[in-house]
Parts: sequence; structure tokens; C-alpha cells
Amino acid sequence: MTEPGTVHQDRASHRFDVTLVGDTNLDLVLYGLPEALPCESELLAREMAIRLGGSGAITAHNLAALGNGVGFISTVPYDEFGRLCRSELSRAGVDLSCCMPAREAQTGVTVHLQHEELRHMFTYAGATFQLTFDHLDMGYLSNSRHFHMSSYYLQRALTPRIPEIFAKLKAANLTISLDPNDDPAQTWNRGILESLRFVDVFMPNEREACLITGDPLLERAIAALRHIVPLLVIKRGANGASAFTGHDEWHASAETTKIVDAVGAGDSFDAGFLHGWIRGWGIERALAFGNRAGALSTSMSGGTAAFCNHEALQALKNRREFVQSRSVI
Repeated sequence: MTEPGTVHQDRASHRFDVTLVGDTNLDLVLYGLPEALPCESELLAREMAIRLGGSGAITAHNLAALGNGVGFISTVPYDEFGRLCRSELSRAGVDLSCCMPAREAQTGVTVHLQHEELRHMFTYAGATFQLTFDHLDMGYLSNSRHFHMSSYYLQRALTPRIPEIFAKLKAANLTISLDPNDDPAQTWNRGILESLRFVDVFMPNEREACLITGDPLLERAIAALRHIVPLLVIKRGANGASAFTGHDEWHASAETTKIVDAVGAGDSFDAGFLHGWIRGWGIERALAFGNRAGALSTSMSGGTAAFCNHEALQALKNRREFVQSRSVI
């Protein structure tokens, strides 16, 4: 039985499996800080990590690490942070040939203050705000089986024309997925509903689903969204993930692991789910693989370090249930 929206294009006829447009920044993660953050006090962190960040970049990196052909358009500053980000993406196999040079801009930075349960996040968006529709090579993006976008609200110069981007890619027969991520302005503009007309897989977390629909009850938010998009995937943290069509639903439990931090866990879930979904896996198995990819991410600092660990990555890919579910395209 064919799952909703599953990609059918011949892999050999496209340059990429997945193309993406999104944000790239550097993540600075500090561990061991107190829950309360008093002013004018020098608070000492226990540990720190510097990692590739940005939802788009993390998803692109981890899709490539899983073995997909990935093309990514983002802003590329020429400062030291930008060089670090480009180097890690290129090492994973992400094609950056159509990125927008941003020689006069700075790479964005997100500082994560990781507490026992929750975290504070402080972001300087930098060059992320500079990416516009005119910087996109639509032929490059179309030379793919699937298109994914993250950080809908953060990409301010691009957001008003995202429906146009999606319409052009849909006309080129790509399937499309969208992870909205947070809205830093906390306005949750309902213009996103126009973009959802073109989306095959919508991938918010529980909080985002409620804020986008304007309904504080998750069940009602799901009911509204599942009749707008062909496939709604809700990330539920410790409760795993769920998927919904207009008539059916699937649920997959979270993977148990020792958590270092949750930075990029949702983006890693996206990479895992899409890796299976574009190969025609059943939705339940794609959800399970997404959960395991998200759990793998949390086992090391930041959103990509675990996907640079060859042994851990191979253990994920070689899990018997996922090897058996692969189909050759």
C-alpha cells in the first residue's frame, strides 16, 4: 500500500535526494549553569561545546550523513564561524555550490544555556536575515526528489515569498516538507497557512502546532492541521512522535537514551523521518527511525556531533528493522 505523498521519482534522474533552503549558524552550548540567572554575577559553566547550528544546516548535515544526496542553499559569511560551518557541512557531503556569499555579514550564533530539564536560547541571526527569493536558484532546488524547509519565521526576508517557492517546486513535481520551528517575534503569523497548501509533510512540535492554529488544546490543533496537509507529523519529545492523515494516525514511542542535550533533536528527527519516507517506508517505520535519529542526536552535544560518529551512525543504519524496510529506488 502506498503511503500518503511518498516520493516515486527515479533517483537516477535527479542530482539530489533532498534540497533545502534554510539557516546556518554556530551553536555555543554551555552546561551546568544554574536555573536562575541573576544579573551582574559571573556564573560558571561546567562544560561547553561549539557545534554547527541552524535548523536547516543540522537537517541538511544529518540527511547527508545518513547517505542522501543533499543540496543546500543558505547564506555563507566569510568569517571564521562561517568557515567552520561550511567545513562541517562539506565534510558530511552537503553540496553548497549555490549558497549566497555574504562577505560583509556575520555568521549567526545561538548560545544555549543547558539546564537539567530546560534551556535558555539566545540567538544573533546575522546573515540569516539576508537570504531573499532572488538569491535562490530554482533550477538547482528542483533537481531533486524532495524539498525541505526549516525555520519558516526566522528567515524574515524570505518568508513572504515562501508560498511562491513552494508553488514553483510543486510544479516541478517535488514533494515538500516544512518544519516551522519557533517564531522569535511570537506573533505566529497565520500567513503560514498559505504555504501549507503546497506542503506534503508538515512537521511541527506540539507547542508549534497549537500556536500556529491559535488553539491551546493539542487535540483541536491536530484536528485542524490534519485536514490542511496530506501528512501531519507531530514531534512530542519524551512521548515520541505521531503522524496523521485525514483518516488515519500512527504513533511511535520515543527511544530511551542517556541525554546530553536536546539541541537539534527535532531537526535530527526530521532527517531520520524523511530519510525513510522518501524511500517509501511505511509511516510507522519512518516515525520510529525519526525517533531513533533524534535520540542519537541527544546522545552527544549539539545537533550533528553524533552523526559525525561513524560507529554510532552505522549502528543506527544497521538496525535490523530498518535494513529490512529499505527499498531500492
